[in-house]
Amino acid sequence: MTREIDEARDWRGMDIDCANCAHRDLLAAGRCELRKACVHDRYARRIDRFFNWNPELADGYLSHPHFEVRAIAAKFANPFLLPRLLSDPDETVRWEAVRRLPARYQCELRKDPHREVRIRVATLLDDPDLLPMMQDEDYYVRIVIARKVAPALLVMMFDDPEVEVRRIVAQRIGAQWLGRMCRDSNAEVRLEAAQRMTPEQLSDLRDDVDWRVRHYVATRLNVEEIEHLINDSDPLVAEAARERLAGEASKG
Repeated sequence: MTREIDEARDWRGMDIDCANCAHRDLLAAGRCELRKACVHDRYARRIDRFFNWNPELADGYLSHPHFEVRAIAAKFANPFLLPRLLSDPDETVRWEAVRRLPARYQCELRKDPHREVRIRVATLLDDPDLLPMMQDEDYYVRIVIARKVAPALLVMMFDDPEVEVRRIVAQRIGAQWLGRMCRDSNAEVRLEAAQRMTPEQLSDLRDDVDWRVRHYVATRLNVEEIEHLINDSDPLVAEAARERLAGEASKG
């Protein structure tokens, strides 16, 4: 039985005919090969191999009707020809083009309609060019930015609507801002902040509404400040506080 991968068909599902190919001279020279390196094949790996063997031909395929051919050709083509691909209807083509262009072109795609393009653009840009993207409608774009920008800029993401973004802010922001993060409405964000605080700073979280935060506080707060936690409404918090106090007593 013949598998699809063993067939030589183009992107429209038609059999590939080397005899009528404009590059048939390359076949004899060993610069293309059916089912292995062919610009007309429907498999991206074979198209990529064709341009890898014949990069000088990539410029001529930037307007090909099949998006994968345009996208792969963009990896090898003259960079001066790539700006026009930033308005290509396919997001894969736009990304392959912009990643080889200077930052001023990458900035043009900060509001690309496709989230994957914006996510990838965010990985390329430097901090000043990322600032407008901190308000991106897609939470994962903002996550990428929160992980990348300098900690000093994270103050602009204190109130991000996505919890995961604020958690990353709490993990990376300067220590002087942790007090602000421990007032976050979400317990997971407060816990992230608590885990970076000094024992002295944890005093503000002794009465946190979430037992996980209070439990963490009970394990690290200065022992002379945790006595009231032995009567905590959560048994795990109370147990942690009693163990700390017992441990301190045994030292005496």
